[in-house]
Amino acid sequence: MGEEILINFTPMETRIAVIENGMPQEIYVERVRRRGIVGNIYKGKVVRVLPGMQAAFVDIGLERAAFIHVEDVLPQQSAPEEKGNTSISQVLKEGQPLLVQVTKDPIGTKGARLTTHLSIPSRYLVHMPGNQHIGVSQRIEDPEERERLRSVIQQALAVNQDEDGEPVRSGGFILRTVSEGASETELKGDIQFLQRLWDAIQGKISTAKAPAIIYEDLPLNMRALRDMAHSGVERIRIDSRETYQKAREFCAALVPEINSALEYYPGERPIFDLFNVEEEIQKALGRKVELKSGGYLIFDQTEAMTTVDVNTGAFVGHRNLEETIFKTNLEAATAIGRQLRLRNLGGIIIIDFIDMEDPDHQRQVLRTLERMLEKDHAKCKVTGVSELGLVEMTRKRTRESLEQVLCEPCIQCQGRGSIKTPETVCYEIFREILRQHRAYDTETYLVLAAQSVVDYLMDDASDHVAELETFIGKTIRFQVEPMYSAEHFDVVLR
Repeated sequence: MGEEILINFTPMETRIAVIENGMPQEIYVERVRRRGIVGNIYKGKVVRVLPGMQAAFVDIGLERAAFIHVEDVLPQQSAPEEKGNTSISQVLKEGQPLLVQVTKDPIGTKGARLTTHLSIPSRYLVHMPGNQHIGVSQRIEDPEERERLRSVIQQALAVNQDEDGEPVRSGGFILRTVSEGASETELKGDIQFLQRLWDAIQGKISTAKAPAIIYEDLPLNMRALRDMAHSGVERIRIDSRETYQKAREFCAALVPEINSALEYYPGERPIFDLFNVEEEIQKALGRKVELKSGGYLIFDQTEAMTTVDVNTGAFVGHRNLEETIFKTNLEAATAIGRQLRLRNLGGIIIIDFIDMEDPDHQRQVLRTLERMLEKDHAKCKVTGVSELGLVEMTRKRTRESLEQVLCEPCIQCQGRGSIKTPETVCYEIFREILRQHRAYDTETYLVLAAQSVVDYLMDDASDHVAELETFIGKTIRFQVEPMYSAEHFDVVLR
């Protein structure tokens, strides 16, 4: 079974699922109120220069100022020593207008990440107005095809020449992976489209007053047709007639080769019930992932990194311990590659496979993981097995993970994943009463707390309450506050 793309559209939210071999592999969610801004171009204003960090904060009209590093301000062709010796205060001044593009969405407490190296994507190409480089995606491996693509672009750009016969270019181009096999006409059409778009953007730049948005990337459903759809996709099903019509028009103009794959889905079953996508979304929000063998994975996502722990669980194997561990790790490597895409996890990822003695087993598990990551649209880098037996890797993070889009920190534990026990809160209350006893004179103390804490005080800790009343010579009363969290309490003087 080939690849399918399901597009679930409502006016408030667009959701996309990429299906491979009957299984959801990637899920994307975009809400109208919280659209991602990666790829957007802004005319910003430098609000603070930080020489100690070699960075600056730029106001682009968002709630939080965005962040730019000196490397993203200096020309891309600058020598490494020039980048190392140039201070951010030499190239940027507070109050200065600056044309920037967002490379990372605001995630958690961090503002958006910016660059001045603009890039504008189309179907087959990425246009870089500030660069003269012509590059080809590393995923196109055939040397003849790489040379053919490069020469088509060079010929198309050689129309305008200077006195020495050298081409006069209005920027550089990168040939994307989907350009493999594209015709000369299709590639030239993309060049014209991108150059017209850049002309329109330049017109906006000259009139806009910072901070202002200059160029906005396409919404998710159109980005999917531009970036994810390729000739290998068998079907693209869309459950909104209006979105389907827009998709046909978009494809006819920009991606004609996938027009035949487009389908309107009018089915009574919700489109995300096909291939159990809804169920997979719920599973992808959990910490635990069950493996078919009986083993399981535990995912823990923190601000610094994501850790993945592999366990044999109920799997006892048939031959010996080493074979059991090897089979569990192999299955885990396949599942991890899929889960990273499904959950859209990025940044540093540490995988704790079960310890393997056999070096050949280690190599096979690592190779299985790398093979799974080859299918990933995001750039991944595996550094190998560390001295502690951990596999360290990175996955390029540009947008929020599925959990960050769909969830928020628990109001009870504030994202810690655990809360204090009623016993712990009870002893905190006792300490607060003793503190107030030394500071104030009163007849009675009233303790306001959650039901679970009051129950503990009245039952398990009743002896301690009686001892405390005797010690301070005062009465302690309790009152349940239904709106209080398990850790919240107040001690009131009466």
